[in-house]
Amino acid sequence: MDLLQWRFTFILISITGWTVYVVYRNSQDKGILHYWGFRTDNFKETTMRILPFGIISVIAFFIIGYIQSSINLTWHIIPILILYPVWGTIQQFLVIALVAGNLHDLNSRRFPKVTIILVTALLFGFMHYPYYWLVLATVILALLYGYIYLRSRNVYVLGLFHGWLGGLFFYTVVGRDPFIEIFEKLADS
Repeated sequence: MDLLQWRFTFILISITGWTVYVVYRNSQDKGILHYWGFRTDNFKETTMRILPFGIISVIAFFIIGYIQSSINLTWHIIPILILYPVWGTIQQFLVIALVAGNLHDLNSRRFPKVTIILVTALLFGFMHYPYYWLVLATVILALLYGYIYLRSRNVYVLGLFHGWLGGLFFYTVVGRDPFIEIFEKLADS
């Protein structure tokens, strides 16, 4: 995706493809969405579990950004904070729900939860290579998210926080503008 500069195309195809898969699976098994974590019955409880980490993360992002002189806040952060949680929810579904959930549910072999969480976090971090700050941040994030997911199975809360924390991370720690990176090609067309 990054080598070919197809970020927007990749995101659009991924969202469409996985939406079709989720709709199809839901038509086959009506309880699968709730089981995967597309649920709101424990939204507040899950939010309260992750909120302290979110607050500490935001403070840390601004401190690191200040020290590095990498804070790059523009009006572009507003659409990113609105749109990125959708992509964050999809990522949480694909990596946390499907990987951690399936490893947890294997009948033939039971893996300890700590192994499931570690494997999922490393996979999630690897997906953000070669951006080392993103690798480190996503491993830390996925360690917590894996633990919370196995306790409460709510991808909405994880996706929301993923989007908000990820957006702020880009604009503070990394000093990048994902809005420009995603939509620049569309503007040039």
